[in-house]
Amino acid sequence: METLVSNTALCTVITCSSYAIGVRVFEKFNKNWLNPLYTVTIAVICLLALFHVDYDRYTSGSGIFSLLLGTATVSLAVPLYKQIKLLKKHLPIIISSVACGMLAGVACIVLLAKGVDLNQEMTLSLIPKSVTAPIAVSISQSLGGIPSLTVLFVITSGVFSLITGPLFFKWGQINSRMARGLALGASAQALGASRAFEWGELEGAMGSMAVSISALFMTLISPFFFHLSFV
Repeated sequence: METLVSNTALCTVITCSSYAIGVRVFEKFNKNWLNPLYTVTIAVICLLALFHVDYDRYTSGSGIFSLLLGTATVSLAVPLYKQIKLLKKHLPIIISSVACGMLAGVACIVLLAKGVDLNQEMTLSLIPKSVTAPIAVSISQSLGGIPSLTVLFVITSGVFSLITGPLFFKWGQINSRMARGLALGASAQALGASRAFEWGELEGAMGSMAVSISALFMTLISPFFFHLSFV
């Protein structure tokens, strides 16, 4: 019991210290490519190596953060409630647009994976990369993928979308607040919804809606693509 407590305490200190470092770096330089999501990851890796903590030990001692991540995702329902009238008015087009984007994205993953002859386990790890991390990990496990790889793909996809999304909005002259929020939430998930909130409450609510719809839709279509990947 004492070992478990000390391990949890050590992993908590490593995670919180890494987060403080990542946020400090981001605030100082204010660059999208220095997003704390992956600068914190780099800091965690460095601290784990410094204190000689292996991955399994860190995973067992940092379970509280997985719980908090799921709770934070649920909290995205608050802005949805505030914009409920607008959401009801545009619900069909919101659902259809996010669902079509999700369907196209997963179809491209399966086709490209077959095109480059990617192995089955890697393909199954890639399929849920377009939804928020807690749900992506759960889907990856149920499909037979590698959850740790799925997390990597989710983070990479989210950061890439976060950096390139605003550029595409500018080049495509996309000025609709709803469209910008939905697109960023659907592509960058929680990261995108968080960035959308910086633009306004409406954009944030649309981003949260996209996160919720994409997660629900992915749970429905993932079995179909699981069977398709074996064809």
